[in-house]
Amino acid sequence: MQQLNDFLTNIDNHIGGAQWFSFLLIGTGLFFTLYLRFPQIRFFKHALRVVRGKYDIKGDEGDTTHFQALTTALSGTVGTGNIAGVAYAIFLGGPAALFWMLVTAMFGMTTKFVEVTLSHKYRVKTADGTMAGGPMYYMSRRLTQYRLFNRIKLGKFAQVMAIIFALSTILSSFGTGSLPQINSIAGSIFTTFSIKHWITGLVLAILLGLVIIGGIKRIAQVTSRLVPTMAILYFLGAILVIIYNYENIVPSFLSIFKDLFTGTAAVGGFLGANFAYAFNRGVNRGLFSNEAGQGSAPIAHASAKAHEPVSEGMVAILEPFIDTIIICTITGLVILSSGAWTHKYDNLFQVSDLQVMADTYDENNDSDKEKMSKHIAGQESLELFTGELDVVDGQIMNDLTIIHARSFAEDIMVMKGKEPFNGVVQVTSGNIDDQLGVISLKGASLIHSAPLTTEAFANSFLGTYGRYIVSIGILLFAFSTAISWSYYGDRAVTFLFGSKYVIYYHIVYVIGFFVASFTDTTIIWTFSGITIALMTIPNLFGILLLHREMKDTISKYWKDFNSEERVNN
Repeated sequence: MQQLNDFLTNIDNHIGGAQWFSFLLIGTGLFFTLYLRFPQIRFFKHALRVVRGKYDIKGDEGDTTHFQALTTALSGTVGTGNIAGVAYAIFLGGPAALFWMLVTAMFGMTTKFVEVTLSHKYRVKTADGTMAGGPMYYMSRRLTQYRLFNRIKLGKFAQVMAIIFALSTILSSFGTGSLPQINSIAGSIFTTFSIKHWITGLVLAILLGLVIIGGIKRIAQVTSRLVPTMAILYFLGAILVIIYNYENIVPSFLSIFKDLFTGTAAVGGFLGANFAYAFNRGVNRGLFSNEAGQGSAPIAHASAKAHEPVSEGMVAILEPFIDTIIICTITGLVILSSGAWTHKYDNLFQVSDLQVMADTYDENNDSDKEKMSKHIAGQESLELFTGELDVVDGQIMNDLTIIHARSFAEDIMVMKGKEPFNGVVQVTSGNIDDQLGVISLKGASLIHSAPLTTEAFANSFLGTYGRYIVSIGILLFAFSTAISWSYYGDRAVTFLFGSKYVIYYHIVYVIGFFVASFTDTTIIWTFSGITIALMTIPNLFGILLLHREMKDTISKYWKDFNSEERVNN
């Protein structure tokens, strides 16, 4: 598992985790924000009217209403990114990572407006009478005719882009919609209710299968009820945590901006983070949260009843605002104000988060702490242990330091099942060789993802009952995300292979959903980052090439809007 995670991490570091990807994502949003003169601000009020159905026309083609399309797309984005993703970003990059998540969302409002408009413009009606759309359709129907520099016809290259995007969508339906969602659900349910991971996975896999068989109309009906309910429940619980820690509200808010360009210094068990980590992981988790630029939301919006594309693009402006600027900010303030991100908690160590150092380092020694901070940030490499760990009654006899979850691990116990382990554990280059999975390590360290948010919610008037809100919130958020992403994947399968193969995709999707309930979370998150990037890159290049068409489409929309008498106006 460690070797697999190292391999995936290396790939992710060159794609989604690389700075060039972050600059491409934010740069695209910034370009369209300036080019279209801040549509996320100018059109925001109009977008609210559109989603309420104020300008609907009877007889518009589509399978869902504007509101249902919005909630379906939101259910695909409001998920573990808002609960586990924010916690993971702060865990890696400190409070400044939250700022870059918000920047990503601000520009992402424009990016999503553009990608939804263009994708909706080139949607098609399938053989079964339902609507299908998304970046793969604008690429295959429009970009194939596009001439670069008015000379070079993209043709087959655009078709290849469409195929790459569709294949990446299928992969990302697992990496974004299925695997990390059930993984977070099962982890949170186990932490709160002690229900085994596989039991949670099995029950929800059966429910997932029952919902997605009904297609987009049933999905829209379910998500249009789930999304408002879960948002209200989560919001009320988060406000209770923030109010309980009211004295930390202002310091927490200021900490988001304090170390933007320098990185966050070490505090508590948190060993610090440099600017690159805060920026890259903030942008990366921001994308995971709102998916602006990823090209997923246009697939849901393609089903909406609308006689022209821009109105649906208007609706899409609201998604990053609700998902990231509101919900992620609230989650971030909960984690920061509670102080949970700097505290160590008893937990079961994950092998992929573990490093055995060759020497002994003292957390209370400033010099040692600085060395370890640089080691974790990749600025300085310290020697890793290779050899045998002597274990007696669960305690390691060797004089060395173990790092878990980017923090000094304490009170370490080596277990074999429920009993303390006695014997020898082989370690190679800091990694424990336990291929048979016969031992486990537990102790105190920092935690991340859903468990971190869970502990933060417990620090409120509700006490330990606060964990239930996170568990229920994750259950509703993540399950609805898995539902929506099954639809994204089946539209990609339809584009590539035809609708008759969708049933096989659904079967694999449900099985993968179940298996991920008891799989290492670190590997899941790493795989997720890769699949997100593989979707995003071709989509961003595609919408950038069609920037002039986007501007012309908006101009035509307002010309028609001002000249026609609108229904209900």
